[in-house]
Amino acid sequence: MATARHLRTQGPLDGPYPVRLADITALNGVFSDAFTERYRRDGLVGVRVPFLNPLIWRYAIEGAGAGAMLWRDDRGEIGAFNVAHASGAEGWMGPLAARPDLQGHGIGKEIVHAGVDRLRQLGVHTLGLETMPRTLDNIGFYSRLGFVPGRLTLTLTVDAAGAERSPLLLGALTPTDKAAMIAACRALVGQLVPGYDFTRELQLTDELSCGDTVLLRRGDTLAGFAICHTVPLVEGRAREELRVLKLVLADETDGERMAIALADFARRSGTRRVAFRVQGEYSGLHRTLVGMGARVRWSDLRMTLHGFAEQRPERGVVLSNWEI
Repeated sequence: MATARHLRTQGPLDGPYPVRLADITALNGVFSDAFTERYRRDGLVGVRVPFLNPLIWRYAIEGAGAGAMLWRDDRGEIGAFNVAHASGAEGWMGPLAARPDLQGHGIGKEIVHAGVDRLRQLGVHTLGLETMPRTLDNIGFYSRLGFVPGRLTLTLTVDAAGAERSPLLLGALTPTDKAAMIAACRALVGQLVPGYDFTRELQLTDELSCGDTVLLRRGDTLAGFAICHTVPLVEGRAREELRVLKLVLADETDGERMAIALADFARRSGTRRVAFRVQGEYSGLHRTLVGMGARVRWSDLRMTLHGFAEQRPERGVVLSNWEI
């Protein structure tokens, strides 16, 4: 297991320790306080960041494995955390935060270093994170730690709508066919971006029943897939949005066909719309979604560690959400 620089001699925290499912409630408190303070500093006074759905935390924690790390103060309470994910050669961090009362002691730097150390030891080729473009303090902070800005990720939403055919879902397959399809998904990703592997995300989405994977065929061949979550992101909220976490297409021209399938799945699952997080280099898919009536809802700045830039496939599409 990767270890981070010990904090006992540098500040008020000790760690890292592995995140357990029993820590979710306390994690939610740190998450909410830290990001509420971040919005306040950005001038959004009165905004209170809500707790995340515990099932979403479980998905993130189990997906990250030993990369889910936390630090405790001298009373044993969580003071900071970093969830560092590796999908084969793709590594990214998020969420990560330190309690507002502990900021200014070098803790943020230490938890980022811990995530970087963990992911580099796993041999990732890409290592990044996302932050809000308007948050200049964050951009400057990550820049000083060796991260460089890339393109924006734009969140676009398409309204749920019925289609002539119901989509093919991974969750509807028999265990034998499901295993074969997961292997096909892994092979498709590997063909487009060597080393990337979304197997764990496929399996966890199915095992935790937090969503499903929409499959796209061209004849007998897998043409694409989209891992999406239907459970509410926020604790206690109604189901409103189908969130696409990973979207892979062998050919970008299948973007509209996949969007139609996802909109149909959204309607069948009782959600109002589909949310796509489209990285800026996929201008063709962006145009396709806008042409279908998509609305731009949010923007994030993608940043990668120097020397660990994202790998753009020579053909097709590989969208990878760097947020839970």
